[in-house]
Amino acid sequence: MTSPAAVDLFDTMATMRAMRRLSAEPVPDELLEKLVQAAVYGPSGHNAQDYQYVLVTDREMMTTLAPLWARCVNTYLASAGRTVPTPMDEGAYDRMRAAIEYQRDHFTDIPALVIPCYRSPKVTADFDSLRGMVTQLGTAGLSRLAAHGGRFTLLAEASSVYPGIQNLLLAARGLGLGANLTIWHLLLEREWKAALGIPSDVHTFGIIPVGWPLGKFGPVRRRPLADVLHRNRW
Repeated sequence: MTSPAAVDLFDTMATMRAMRRLSAEPVPDELLEKLVQAAVYGPSGHNAQDYQYVLVTDREMMTTLAPLWARCVNTYLASAGRTVPTPMDEGAYDRMRAAIEYQRDHFTDIPALVIPCYRSPKVTADFDSLRGMVTQLGTAGLSRLAAHGGRFTLLAEASSVYPGIQNLLLAARGLGLGANLTIWHLLLEREWKAALGIPSDVHTFGIIPVGWPLGKFGPVRRRPLADVLHRNRW
């Protein structure tokens, strides 16, 4: 038997469209703090909880960031954004592109931005830990880890941030707020971090515009489950 709460949660996920057309009406601080609190409820690797969230509502800062946003969006639209994704038809893609351009052109009207960040904790290796790794991975496995350790670290950070971001997006939908996650800022991450005073050893994992939606929430369009589900093996 399915509980009403479970039905509500699945309905929320099934109607959680990316909302890029946002009203300029301010969002109360207490609601924005609820969104970040929802993100904090998310899990993090080793329960280190080394995430931080930058919340931007200042109009002067938004004006400073607007040219960076425009450069990132224009770069995307001129490159990967020229290709229609396989699950979409051209009409749907044209509507999405128009919404992206609208958000670019009205960036300074966006009520709030949330920037999720993470600083990996420093791990001290000693002889016993190294011996344990050799025992479990073997020398070949340890060599592969050494060669690709950067990817492992990056994915460890990401896995400690993106579950919280999904919580934030779900909370926004539940509160009737529009939001969408982008990572285009990574094209100019150094400039974004400089503008926002984010330390050089802290990684940023997205820009999330938040505001009251001008459009209506509706069913998301996704590939059929049968097309993506593999049972027991690929």
